[in-house]
Amino acid sequence: MKPQNIFSNLLDVLIVLCLLLFFASFGFRDSRMSGGWYQQFFPNMNGSTITSLTFLDSIVGYATTSKNSNNQTYIIKTTNGGDNWFIIFTYIPTGVNTYLSKILFANNNTGFVSTNDAGDFFKTTNAGINWIDYQVPVVAYDFSVINADTLLHVNNTGFGPGVYISTNGALNWQGISTTQVNNIYMFNKNIGFSLGNNMWKTTNGGVNWFVIPGESYQDIKFFDTSKGWKTYGTNILEVTTNGGLNWTPQQLPNISHTFTGTNLNIVNKDTVWMVGAAYFPSAPIYKTTNGGINWSYQIPDSLYPVYIYNYINFINSKIGWSYSNTSSFEIHTKVGGNDTSFFTLVRNNKITSIPKDCILFQNYPNPFNPITNIKFQMLKHGFVEIKIFDITGKLVKVLINEKLYSGEYSAKFDAGELPSGIYFYSLYIDGLKVDTKKAILLK
Repeated sequence: MKPQNIFSNLLDVLIVLCLLLFFASFGFRDSRMSGGWYQQFFPNMNGSTITSLTFLDSIVGYATTSKNSNNQTYIIKTTNGGDNWFIIFTYIPTGVNTYLSKILFANNNTGFVSTNDAGDFFKTTNAGINWIDYQVPVVAYDFSVINADTLLHVNNTGFGPGVYISTNGALNWQGISTTQVNNIYMFNKNIGFSLGNNMWKTTNGGVNWFVIPGESYQDIKFFDTSKGWKTYGTNILEVTTNGGLNWTPQQLPNISHTFTGTNLNIVNKDTVWMVGAAYFPSAPIYKTTNGGINWSYQIPDSLYPVYIYNYINFINSKIGWSYSNTSSFEIHTKVGGNDTSFFTLVRNNKITSIPKDCILFQNYPNPFNPITNIKFQMLKHGFVEIKIFDITGKLVKVLINEKLYSGEYSAKFDAGELPSGIYFYSLYIDGLKVDTKKAILLK
């Protein structure tokens, strides 16, 4: 064989080997990211995003969506653990702002879906093949399922009963309480919690409610009738061991974040997951494996950074899903995520604790229209930036970009050209983000 032919053959072999290594490594990264999580993409829904999601086991899951520009909102389903999703029901609402808002299943076949501001309430008894509209007396703003026959929904209109119950699978509803509430969580057929102007508890299936003074929640979950967790406010996580009568704050890792709405998932008495913290460029997911004595956090490796995760669901200690309301994908793990007792950095995401030499205050007024003031305090000099981001993480404005000395400062945020919604403002000192807070624009 001629030398040039030998060289040519060796070159061809090297090229093939390089291509094989490239595609093998690329495929590994795409399907099993190094952080223990990998991305799963939802189908093309013309702009609709996920509003509620539930998994019945390791392979079967369902989700509802927001309304898109075609005036459509969907129920979607997966039968392979979220790797593929398909649309199983299309709802065309008559209300301008109506969409399918929540989905819950009583068993593998029987499930229910509510709308956010219409009397439509859908039910399936054949695993989503068919959906029947069971009208509710008033909008089922939130609901909880006890079993295939018994479910409760709340009425926050201010008129009529505050809580309704059905004992025949949503066919008929009866008002059982005058307490006006916005949210409801039933641990079992007797014990549950609701939230209105106060936090309420029932021990007789919603017929009677009593106030738990001074308490509130964004999300609440119980492991048994005694032990549970709840979240509220910007950074508050609490645990109870006496059925919710008293609550004790728990210490989260000291990172710079702002909670914009939280979601809890209890796997067992020791393992609890929580999401809802906003952080650039990728949001953390919190976890405890010792019943809340210590909490750790992890940042999933993601090809597309996620500013905030709104939902977390684990069916056991290893298999779980999380998603953001603003993204077209979810993340999935089969190994418990970054299963460590400390933060595992996958990318070069620099996270710093909040320095004690500067303070970022809550904007005032809040909500605002269209001008608000953002106050901060410097105890030493430094180069200061205040950046405004929208709910998707897009930078919309820079208020301050200069070197400042010690003292108190106030920056005016004029959002006259921006649409209503939730915005976040972050304080950076010498290039490091030190704190983030939420501002609500209502026009």
